Order: sequence, then structure tokens, then C-alpha cells
Amino acid sequence: MAPLRRRHHYYHRFRYFIPLISAVSGALLILFAVLFLFLAPTPFDVHQRQNDRVDDAIGDTTVFRVPSRGGRRSSDRDLWTSRNANLYYGCSDASKKFPKAEDVTHPNRYLAIATSGGLNQQRTGITDAVVAARILNASLVVPKLDQKSFWKDASEFSEIFDVDYFISYLSKDVKIIKQLPRKGGKTWTPYNMRVPRKCSEKCYQTRLVPVLLKKHAVQLTKFDYRLANRLGTDLQKLRCRVNYHALKFTEPIQKMGEKLVHRMRMKSKHFITLHLRFEPDMLAFSGCYYGGGDKERKELGAIRKRWKTLHISNPDKPRRHGRCPLTPEEVGLMLRALGYGSDVHIYVASGEVYGGEETLAPLKALFPNFYSKETIATQEELEPFYSFSSRMAALDFIVCDESDVFVTNNNGNMAKILAGRRRYFGHKPTIRPNAKKLYRLFLSKENTTWEAFASSVRTYQRGFMGEPHEGRPGRGGFHENPSTCICENSQAKVKRDVEPRKYGKGSNVTRKDEVEVDVQDSEDDPEWPDSDEDEDLSVPLENDHFNRTTEDYDTVNSEEPELEELISD
Repeated sequence: MAPLRRRHHYYHRFRYFIPLISAVSGALLILFAVLFLFLAPTPFDVHQRQNDRVDDAIGDTTVFRVPSRGGRRSSDRDLWTSRNANLYYGCSDASKKFPKAEDVTHPNRYLAIATSGGLNQQRTGITDAVVAARILNASLVVPKLDQKSFWKDASEFSEIFDVDYFISYLSKDVKIIKQLPRKGGKTWTPYNMRVPRKCSEKCYQTRLVPVLLKKHAVQLTKFDYRLANRLGTDLQKLRCRVNYHALKFTEPIQKMGEKLVHRMRMKSKHFITLHLRFEPDMLAFSGCYYGGGDKERKELGAIRKRWKTLHISNPDKPRRHGRCPLTPEEVGLMLRALGYGSDVHIYVASGEVYGGEETLAPLKALFPNFYSKETIATQEELEPFYSFSSRMAALDFIVCDESDVFVTNNNGNMAKILAGRRRYFGHKPTIRPNAKKLYRLFLSKENTTWEAFASSVRTYQRGFMGEPHEGRPGRGGFHENPSTCICENSQAKVKRDVEPRKYGKGSNVTRKDEVEVDVQDSEDDPEWPDSDEDEDLSVPLENDHFNRTTEDYDTVNSEEPELEELISD
């Protein structure tokens, strides 16, 4: 009887624990359910993994998948600044040996010039005109802008640039007047003539001084790239003072440009600008083929017929030699490989893109934060600029100049001037595609992994990123590489030398790298000789022949002026 009472006693005690055990069990079940919901793969993930396994199982083909993130290693360069940029600064002050304009300017000696091409080609002409006037010790008449070219812009100098600031800033260097003085109650009519391309200091003195002594006023027509690349130090620094300081846009243009920059900054701390240059006319001129079949050949061929002297025998050759713009998709893949993720904001400076939205779609898929002046400004805000191509181009120029990274898809005048300007003002990153090497890489990308592709892009782009030591001083065009006007901060140089680990371990740059960059740069971007002393000055100007390749956009056939105007900007 005693064992029975004990069992009955235990049963009653156990009965009181049943609700507690049930509560604990229920709580555990709920906990497991919640964990399952968070940790178990979603149907989409399962489907994706199944697809991945299927993709990987198809033969031995390597799968090329573009990541949404840039995927840069922490030891690599900063994506938004140039390495060692703090060691350099723009320096363009005149030396004490450079006399003041009032001491050297001859009375009754006037130089006028008529520029040629689009905004940036005209900018080079204006810059060189000031230096030419100084070489001749002449007063310079405010330059005339090209109003009859392909760009069809009727703007005067004073409607694009602040003319009073221009005259005042350069008053110690060159005497500048708004118009020729009157002679006998009538406006002085200048004698029209033209000088050869890349005319040297001696060339100007030999050709123009005798004419100025006789005629007193000379106008140089079609004034673009009419001054030698290599000049004395003080004349080169004068070039920089003109281009980087004296040429300031008018207040309406400057304010609208700054408004566009502010709106991009409000969207993101950093942004990239891209000068795409994928317009139908540009592609037709280049003679490049992008795989669009008979439709592309017919459309671009029809445009190409406008130029009688332009003959393209092998459309694949320019692409192989790196003379063609990358497609928008190729630009996007290059940027992703360099480390820029899908969250990066891009401002595109471009005219009509060949193929329209269909061509732009792959780039927009890679970088959805995609803008232009038309998308971040209202139609009312842009209305005062719409009818003037140079003023619209000036707005893009300001945004590209102020961006953290500038990407150029060709080597025209806007690309060159902005590259030089960005070097002068702190070596801000300027990316120029190494098109020759990248073309072969794009052709074979489906047969490699993304990691291998991205590594190759980063290798090929060394020397094309706007770093301080990429080009040798004096190499290439001065407007693109104003080496005379780039000085090194001696204190920063000492600091770099005593702290080699900052630029050694954990960094890819060394002195050896700098040498290698120069070698690659010289291989892929041939240096074009100056005509300082080599040009036969006795050759009549009408027989002056120019190189017809797209590697040097400034030297195309003079019988087809529209070609120069089209590709200049």
C-alpha cells in the first residue's frame, strides 16, 4: 500500500509541471520557426544556385559575371584621388626676367585672330593668340570666335568669356584691346594671312614681323594649333596663365554650371563625369565598326559620304589600333573593373548617342545613377543656352572640371584641355581608356572570369589614370600635359622619401612602376613630332598637308574643314 501511495504522490507532483513543460516546448518551437525563416535560403536563392550549377555544368565554359560592387582591395589606390597628388601644384607666375607688356609692346602693331572649331578648339586658339602677340610685341585684339563652323554658334567672345576680366588679368603680359583703332576716321582693316601649324617663335618673327612693319595690323585666320608645342619657360607659363586663370566664363554660364555641380554633390559625395563621344558623326568619321551588321554599315556609311577625302578600307583596323571610342557598355565594364560600384553617380556629357537608349542601356544597368544636364536641370533653366552649342558645351566643361573623376572616351580638344587643367589644379583623376589593349580584352571577356578580366583592366590602365608621373615632361601636347607649369612641393617630397613604406608596402607604386608607365604610355600613344624647326617654311600654305589619322585629332585634311570642327570637341 505504501508504494501505491508514493506513486500517487509523484503523479500529483508531476501533474503540476506539465503546463510549464508545454510552455517551454511551445517557446522553443516558435524560436526554431523564426530562425528557419531567417536562415533558410529563399526560393530565389535556391533557383539562383540551381542556375549557377547549370551554368557551371555547361561544358568547360568560364562564366563571366559582373559584380554590382567594385571589389577593390583595401590596399589599392583611393578611387577618388590621384596618388601623390599632394606633392604637386600649379605654378605659372612670370619670372623676374619677363618684361612687363608696357615695356615691350610696339605702337601701331596689332594682331587679330579668327578662331576655328568648337568651344575647346577655340580655347586653344585664344590661349596661343595671347602668346603669339607677346612673341610679336604687338597689341592683341580680342579674338573673334568661329560662327560659321559645323557647330553653328553665333556667340561673341564676350558672351562666353568675361572679356573685361580677360583683359585685366593679362594686362602685365600683353596689351589687349576690344577692337582695332580708327585710322583716318575709319576702322583699321587688317591684312589677312595664315601661319603654318605649330609655328615656332622664330617662325612668327620671320613671317609676321616684316608684314606688321608694313601693314601694322594683321589678322591670322583659322587660328588653331598655330603655335609650337615647345616654347621657352616664360612663354609656356603665359599659356597657363591664359588658359587656367584669365579665361573665365561669363556669370550666367558660370552660375548655371555651378548649380549643376551642386546638384550632383547633393546626390552623392563623389561623382564621375564621362565625356562619351559616341555620336553618329564621330563614329562615321572614325571608320570604326561595332558589330551592328548591315544596318550599322549603311547608316554610318551614309554619313561618311559627306567627306569626299575620307576612305575607310578596313573598318576593324581602327578598333584594333585603339583609335575608336569604347562603346558605353565597354566604358561601364572598365569602370567596374577599376573599382567603381553600381552605387556610383555618373554625369554624362554627350550629344546624340548612336543607337540611343538601346546603346546606353548596358551602361545604365551597370550604373543606374545616371545623369546629364538635361536630367538635373529644368527646361526653363537651360532655355537661355539651348540655341548656342558653345554655351551648352561650357556647362558640361564646368561639371567635368569640378568632378572627382573625369573619364574621356576620345582624345579630342575637350579631353586634352580638361586633362591639363585637372593636372594643374591638383592632379584630379582623369581616366583615358587604353583602347588598344582593352579592345582585345573585351573580345575575349566571355572566355575568362570576372576576376581575371578586372585584373587585366587594372594592369592595362596603368599610365592612363591621370597620375603625376604618367607622362614625361614635354611629351605630348602642352595643353594636355602642361609640365612647365607643374611644380613639386619640396617639403612633401622630403616627407615621401623618408616614409617609403607609405608608398611601398601596401601600395602598388614604386620608382620602377613610374618608368614602366612611361614605356607603356609611349607604346600605346605615339608621340607626334613638333614642326618647330622641321617644317619647311617655304612650302606654300595651300600645299600644307596634315596627317589623316584619328590618333591626332588636330591634324586632319585641310580640304575638309568640317572634319576638324566635328572631332575638335
